[in-house]
Amino acid sequence: MDPASWTFVILALAIVAFVSGRVPLAIVAIGVALALWATGVLTLGEAFSGFGDPTVLFIASLFVVSEALDATGVTAWLGHQVVTRAGRGRGRLTLIVGLLAAGLSAFISINGAVAALLPVVVVVAVRAGLVPSKMLIPLAFAASAGSLLTLTGTPVNIVVSEAAAAAGGREFGCFEFALAGIPVVLLTVAVVVLGGGRLLPDRTPEHLGDLAPDPRAHAQLLRSSYALDLDTGALFTADEGVAEVLVAPRSRLIGQTVYAGMTTRDENLVILAVRRGENEGPNASRGTGVAGSLELQAGDAVLVQGPWAALTRYTQSPDVIAVTPPQALQRAVPLGRGAKRALVVLGVMVVLLATGLVPAAVAGLLAAGALVLTGVLTIPQTYRSISWTTVILIAGMIPLSAAFIATGAADRVAEIVLGVIGSTSPHLALLVLCVLTMVLGQFISNVATVLVVTPIAVAIAQTLELSIQPFMMALTVAGAAAFLTPVATPANLMVLQPGGYRFGDYWKLGLPLMVVYLAVAVLYVPLVWPF
Repeated sequence: MDPASWTFVILALAIVAFVSGRVPLAIVAIGVALALWATGVLTLGEAFSGFGDPTVLFIASLFVVSEALDATGVTAWLGHQVVTRAGRGRGRLTLIVGLLAAGLSAFISINGAVAALLPVVVVVAVRAGLVPSKMLIPLAFAASAGSLLTLTGTPVNIVVSEAAAAAGGREFGCFEFALAGIPVVLLTVAVVVLGGGRLLPDRTPEHLGDLAPDPRAHAQLLRSSYALDLDTGALFTADEGVAEVLVAPRSRLIGQTVYAGMTTRDENLVILAVRRGENEGPNASRGTGVAGSLELQAGDAVLVQGPWAALTRYTQSPDVIAVTPPQALQRAVPLGRGAKRALVVLGVMVVLLATGLVPAAVAGLLAAGALVLTGVLTIPQTYRSISWTTVILIAGMIPLSAAFIATGAADRVAEIVLGVIGSTSPHLALLVLCVLTMVLGQFISNVATVLVVTPIAVAIAQTLELSIQPFMMALTVAGAAAFLTPVATPANLMVLQPGGYRFGDYWKLGLPLMVVYLAVAVLYVPLVWPF
């Protein structure tokens, strides 16, 4: 077979593997890259070029920025603000999150908006008693809609603007996209608010249990368990916190006598209270603090207070077992230590992205490096924060988009489309082009999809002697409607694991939303930009 045919076969096999759910996503992506090399479609360097692609590096750096906001309590503060103002109803929370994501993605890109808001949405969902799976797909979809508000919202906008000028039309203004983007954003938010409750799964992600409880609720629990007379502000601050630990079996602490007010030997933590464990005598009262001194036994509980770093080191000792890891509790403290530095770094990154002074990947990597150098994050934290499944998946699929164009596979599709359309009505031509864009956009990047379809649209507009402007704007709207699969956009992938989603969860809400986008592209766009 020729390279174009092999490209179609590899794409089809990848789709089958994705839909089946039997093969891990990262393995499918690596398999795609290897298959492109093994069949001679691409050279070895080209097949693995995705791992050095700036988009992949940018997305990896955004995970680090997101971790910094989460670890320093910025997301906990934002989550508290959202819950305070919107209550705990799924509909109102989704409305606010959707509008916030759309507004943010208009200036810092879809991926940046999702990365910044993802931990916020998870915190908001947990605080409101919801599972994140009810809110994370709406986050990704709303961010995609927001990219239609400005010229810099997505590279697709720049591509179609330049293509319109090259085809004899004119470039679109920076905020001209908002004429189509504002209706799209409002409709998108309406659909995810009204349909999200019924069309999205109710799943618990693997790491949901790692989230800490609300500091106020946790402090109240500790006060009642240990009969403490301390307020929340004294238990959890930006610099200090408390940790509840159990004496481990065969611990060196067994047999030692402790009492409230003592300090630990190595970390100099203050013991606030102690509590007898499960093996107490028949006259002891479990669940209340013990007055006076206590000779420690395995299973006894000790409440200690001190700096967060010291608490972390103390709970890593083999002598004790942390009931709740201090790192998780620290994340729940609004605007904790390092929050100002994280916000400054985020602000600088947003300015760099919005102004275009440096490429997006450079802005992201500079931000990630600054977070480490300023002590907001450690090197191990940065490694753990990156979703390597997402990174590998995107890196493996990027060469497939390039092969689709380089081998002439795109040209074959174009010939078929031109044969079907002929010289019929402009609305029908626009409908076919938008459907083609939406179908391709579910499996290859929206930038690659629009690059494939743009020459077809230009040829049709020139043949029918029509203005190129409505065709280019319609392609932008259709290109943003990549909602059926998690591999359609990096934003869809970024919420896959945190939401506990499966491959087939996206289309239930994505399909009706795509119908809305199709109606906007075919019926509304020509009213604003006439043929």
